Amino acid sequence: MNVKLLGRITGLTVLLTGMFMLVPMLIAVLDGEDANALSYAGTIALMAAFSALLLFFSRSRDRTFYAQEGFAATGISWIVMSLFGALPFYFSGEIPRYIDALFEIVSGFTTTGASILSNVEALSRCNLYWRSFSHWLGGMGMLVFLLAVVPEARKTAGSGIHLMRAESPGPSVGKLTPHLRQTAMILYGLYILLTALCIVFLLLGGMPVFDSFCIAFGTAGTGGFAIRNSSMGEYSLYLQSVVTVFMLLFGVNFSLYYLLLLRQFKSILKSEELRLYIGIAGGSILLITLNISGMYKSVYEAFHHAAFQVSSIMTTTGFATVDFEQWPAFSKSILFALMFVGACAGSTGGGLKVSRVLLLLKSIRRTIRKALHPRRVQIVRMDGRVVDEETSNNVNAYLAVYCVILLLSFIVISLDGYSIGTNISAVTACFNNIGPGFELVGATGNYGHYSDLSKLVLAADMLLGRLEIFPLLVLLSPDTWSRKR
Repeated sequence: MNVKLLGRITGLTVLLTGMFMLVPMLIAVLDGEDANALSYAGTIALMAAFSALLLFFSRSRDRTFYAQEGFAATGISWIVMSLFGALPFYFSGEIPRYIDALFEIVSGFTTTGASILSNVEALSRCNLYWRSFSHWLGGMGMLVFLLAVVPEARKTAGSGIHLMRAESPGPSVGKLTPHLRQTAMILYGLYILLTALCIVFLLLGGMPVFDSFCIAFGTAGTGGFAIRNSSMGEYSLYLQSVVTVFMLLFGVNFSLYYLLLLRQFKSILKSEELRLYIGIAGGSILLITLNISGMYKSVYEAFHHAAFQVSSIMTTTGFATVDFEQWPAFSKSILFALMFVGACAGSTGGGLKVSRVLLLLKSIRRTIRKALHPRRVQIVRMDGRVVDEETSNNVNAYLAVYCVILLLSFIVISLDGYSIGTNISAVTACFNNIGPGFELVGATGNYGHYSDLSKLVLAADMLLGRLEIFPLLVLLSPDTWSRKR
């Protein structure tokens, strides 16, 4: 294990995160909130000092970089930037307990949207901005950003594809172009473009500038931190519709947008994952609309709220226009199922990912066919290409570990004594980076009532879900720190 290399990557990540805090600090200065400005200034100073020490003591000519360094660097960087990212909330006194502040910022960086706050509107604008912007940073990934814009990071990381594979969601990650830097720049270019379009459409609907940026950050990162207690409920139908469309767009694999720019329409249409994603979303919207139509003045209004909530839950964003806890059990069951499905691989959404669900379904079909025809060779294909056994085995292993973590987390937080529905939906919502669950953690609830132990478990679930488990689990393995390859 190249420990000095890990130190340099972590130092660069913390330094860049601190630079992004300059914007909320400026907002605090403009709003005349000197105490909040000092809380950000102090945090930035601590992060700069920490980064300087790491970069100084991690100087080395050894650029050896393998998969284990990629996993370890990703896991450590996300933990450390979360520990520092919570400090402005804590120093400002607006979230007076550090555990709560840590839970909030982990929820932000992992694009979960789960909150311990009962009154979001009590936060200052600078903290509201930092809270929402953390979604945007975590959506595409801080290390991908480093690879795109920081030359030193590319020199340090060597084979940076290991970093991208560790941080980017999905069963497999590849380069869009022969050069990794170009791939990272294309991904972030598309990300910025879609975010800007979302802001423009929100502004055209009359949303205030500050609100537009915060809501767009939450939509782009599929995070769901709102700046009003009613989430999206107080905004117009037009603004809610804009967010509905962009949530679905950010749930699509970004490589398809690159193919769209290249006008490779046939390749896009061949995407089985995209077709299943659209099919699941469309079918869920139709079923829920039929089920809740009697609760609203018109079928259109029922369709509007069904479309918004399906988009929000499936893309793991977590915004809400209504209290879906009041919906019939059938509709809530569909939303609960969508929590597990998630968005597409290579998007900013969480969950299992549609591609994994598709591969699992294909594997089940292959197993049934092999039972019926033992001598026939059964091959799994996706988008016309053969899926190798290693990918299939990795998906199966991921699902197994996924279920074990869900079960263990559920058992631990059950010590707090809340209902099974509250606890299982809380773990599911945090692990799949969704945010709201059901009952006490529903659209109008929060996570503030949980104990410190449960909050730490749920925060760990958020990190495990966002980084897709293994970059954090490898930190616990002795083999990771072994010098042997």
